[in-house]
Amino acid sequence: MQLELQNIKKSYGEGGSRIEVLKDISLGIEQGEFVVLLGPSGSGKSTLLNIIGGIDNADSGKIVIRGKSMADMDEKALTSYRREHLGYIFQMYNLIPNLTVRENIEVGAYLSHNPLNIDEIIEILGLKEHQNKLPSQLSGGQQQRCAIGRAIVKNPDILLCDEPTGALDYNTSKEILALIEQVNQKYGNTVIMVTHNDAIKNMADFVVKLRDGVIRKSYRNENKMTAEELDW
Repeated sequence: MQLELQNIKKSYGEGGSRIEVLKDISLGIEQGEFVVLLGPSGSGKSTLLNIIGGIDNADSGKIVIRGKSMADMDEKALTSYRREHLGYIFQMYNLIPNLTVRENIEVGAYLSHNPLNIDEIIEILGLKEHQNKLPSQLSGGQQQRCAIGRAIVKNPDILLCDEPTGALDYNTSKEILALIEQVNQKYGNTVIMVTHNDAIKNMADFVVKLRDGVIRKSYRNENKMTAEELDW
């Protein structure tokens, strides 16, 4: 098992204003799986993703990565874990505005001891003719492609995607999902994607449905669709 979550709990606030966001979450994720965390706003899915990514801390419970507990990592080890093993794709692209497409992707490469070939990534993402443009000269879809490039060029073990199509139109969303699907298949990265779009679950290997901080249902998908086949 690549990633194990054991009895994860998370709350915010104190006293009467205390809100339980995650309530005893346990699940296991295998290397190379495409995982969808599905649920409405407020279900706890983004909080769970941030805890997996070491951006937020659980109140209790345990996260085990390749047999090593995250709780045993000091700040230096945790920073190294995030830098070397995780890639992040967000709804907002978070590109550096005064760097070109190529330079934004190179930023990701600098963080890795074993980066992928930048030219290959740019080619796969369909950004070759845009590689010298600034983010302000790109469409939303092209900016998200660049953000994907920055994340995957690190060659991360786990790619964390928080509503990566949330700001995009239908056709562009499907293009971005197809690219993430291609990355998953070509490089074998584990993909963990947060979404409220029910249709996206059909392209996942493993689906985790959350509501009110609880896993209501989880299953492995025996009849996967491709991103191209999705409709909503």
